[in-house]
Amino acid sequence: MGLLACLQGCEVGPDFHAPKAPVARFTAVPQGITPGGDIAGDWWTLYQNPALNLMISTALANNPSLTAAQASLVQAEESLRAAGGVLLPTVTGALSAEREKPSAAGLATFGSSGGSGEIPPFTLYNATLSVSYSLDLWGEARRDIEGLKAQTDYQRDELEAAYLSLTGNIVTAAIQAASLQGQIDATNQVIGAEQQLLTILQTQHSLGGASGAQVLQQQAQLAQSQATLPPLQQALAQTQDELAAYEGAFPGNAAPPVVTLDALTLPADVPLSIPSAIVAQRPDIRAASAQLQVASSNVGVADAQMLPQINLTGEIGHQSLTTGTLFTPQTLLWNLVAGASQPIFEGGELLANRRGAIAALQGSGATYQHTVITAFQNVADVLAALQYDADELQAATAARQAAEASLTVTEAQFKLGGEPLVTVLTAQTALHTAAIAEVKAKAARLSDTAALYVALGGGWWHRNDVAQKCCGVIP
Repeated sequence: MGLLACLQGCEVGPDFHAPKAPVARFTAVPQGITPGGDIAGDWWTLYQNPALNLMISTALANNPSLTAAQASLVQAEESLRAAGGVLLPTVTGALSAEREKPSAAGLATFGSSGGSGEIPPFTLYNATLSVSYSLDLWGEARRDIEGLKAQTDYQRDELEAAYLSLTGNIVTAAIQAASLQGQIDATNQVIGAEQQLLTILQTQHSLGGASGAQVLQQQAQLAQSQATLPPLQQALAQTQDELAAYEGAFPGNAAPPVVTLDALTLPADVPLSIPSAIVAQRPDIRAASAQLQVASSNVGVADAQMLPQINLTGEIGHQSLTTGTLFTPQTLLWNLVAGASQPIFEGGELLANRRGAIAALQGSGATYQHTVITAFQNVADVLAALQYDADELQAATAARQAAEASLTVTEAQFKLGGEPLVTVLTAQTALHTAAIAEVKAKAARLSDTAALYVALGGGWWHRNDVAQKCCGVIP
């Protein structure tokens, strides 16, 4: 028994160890970022916008991609449960009734004599219980279960990644929609001012105080501003369709709540996880680590398949010509069988499988390393963007204010004849450009803040709603 326990404890192939966290640091940490801070599971609520919160809650309940990811996790969990049965004996019960009549020729062949050699038809009843068990000497089944557990972890991380991607995309799209609406509003304001100036010029022209060329110039300026509206309106409509799709609705069947830039609060004291924590927090890194473990376990499976296998089977039951005597001691029968097999010639299949598993392990290791590097690059890029977002917004606001003041003074002087029309047109163009730049700068700062939350993992470790949903995916 001690030898059997020892053999059962053997597992060939490499034992998986999670890769160590990389030694890395971020050189640019903007003001307002708190190193080592934790992330809320519902980080998007920090924008303090009920419409945004409603969009996300609706999407989490109805998005089909999230539902598909949840179902994939349930499938992986059930596959893991099913694989656990390999380590236990298989017990099968059987009942049968067989009606037969041996031939006289067959009886004569085996030396039957006397009488007519005829045996009348009879019924044979069988009741058996069969037990079979495969000794997992080299850990093939256990390595396979290890891989299935890692595959379950992978699907769970993929679900978290889908959750994070969905919430991040909704926040980004909502900010984009607010930015486009802001640009449309700013453009309409400029168009309104230009229309007023055109009306004044047309009145002056009718009175002989302005030339026809000046009227035409202002009409051209107004048309140029109006021409910038359709692309913005098109982009806004497409973004709203995108938000509807995130909510699991067809375009036109649902109108996402309206979010404006002024109604979005910039989160204060945004946290920045330490580099070693990012590895444990990012779903894509965790998924890559799980895939690495799957590849490692497959090497063990390939190794075990090249070694001897031992199977034990046993059967006990009763066999009788009548049901009344079926379970009497005289009808008892049993057998025990032990078998061993060793691959001798497989045409190179097993060796090729092992080499392929080793190559897959090496590839998974490289993929994991690439995922980690890309993740840290992602965080560093967002930090670099945030470092200059505040300065950009401050400069854009100052430029817009200066352009407004310049246009006001220029228009007043033009009405008094102190400035030519071209100066007014230049001031109008400058204001339009500055107003659009300010809106974009506001949106960029809000979007980059959301991108940092996503890049750091989104705080999934503070939620349990994903696990609850998984349990209810399959009726």
